[in-house]
Amino acid sequence: MPAPRALSGARAASPVQWLAMSVQENLNHDASARPVIIGVVGGVGAGKSAVAACLERLGCVVIDSDARAKAKLNHPAVKAKLVSWWGDDVLGVDGRLDREWIASIVFQDAAERRRLEELIHPMLTDDRAATIADSAATGAPGVVIDAPLLMEAGLDADCDAVIFVDAPRDVRLRRVSEGRAWDASELDRRESAQFSLEKKRERADYVVVNAGTTEELCDEVRRVFREILGKLSRNSIES
Repeated sequence: MPAPRALSGARAASPVQWLAMSVQENLNHDASARPVIIGVVGGVGAGKSAVAACLERLGCVVIDSDARAKAKLNHPAVKAKLVSWWGDDVLGVDGRLDREWIASIVFQDAAERRRLEELIHPMLTDDRAATIADSAATGAPGVVIDAPLLMEAGLDADCDAVIFVDAPRDVRLRRVSEGRAWDASELDRRESAQFSLEKKRERADYVVVNAGTTEELCDEVRRVFREILGKLSRNSIES
C-alpha cells in the first residue's frame, strides 16, 4: 500500500469553479464502469461525514453506516434481542431503545460490543451490497463507506481506496463539545474502542486535513477523488 499523502495548503476553488470541475470529472468517468469503493476513516470529530459529503457532491453515493446501524436498532427483532440480553433498562421512558445507554455498555465492554456487532453487521452487509449494486446500475462514479469502525470490521479490504481524515485534537474536541456535548474523557473513551489514529493513518491510502473551510476541504477531496479514479483507470489498462 502506498504511503499516505497529505494534500493541504492549496488555494480552494470558488463554489462555481468547484461545481464546474466536478461536473467535468463526472462526464469523464465511464458510466459503464463499476463504482469505485472508498472508505473514510479518522478520529472522533475529525469530519469523516464532511468528507463523505464532499464526495457526494462529486456524484458518489454515501453509505452512512452509523445512521444505518442506528436505524437497525428500531427493528423489532433487534429490540427484542437486546432486551433479552440487558433487560428493560435498555429501554427509554418512551419504550424505544436508549442508544446512550447502549453506548455506555458497548464502549466499556469489548465482549458486549462484539456481540452487538455480530447482531447488526450482517444486516449492514446486506444493505451495503444492495447499495453498491444500485449505484453500479445508475452509473454512480463511486460509493463511500462512512463507518466508525471501518478498519476494525475489516471493511477496508473491500475498498479500492481509504481516506484518513486528519484534524488536530483541540479542533476535534471543540467539535464534539459543541455538537454532541462530549468532554475530553468521553472523546478518549470512544477512541479507545477503535484502532489508534496512527494505525489508521498508516493503513490509509490518502490523508486529507480538515481544519479549514468546507470549500477548502472539498477542494482537497476533489483532487484525491480524481487521483483515485486515475490510478484505477491506469491499473485497468495495465491489466
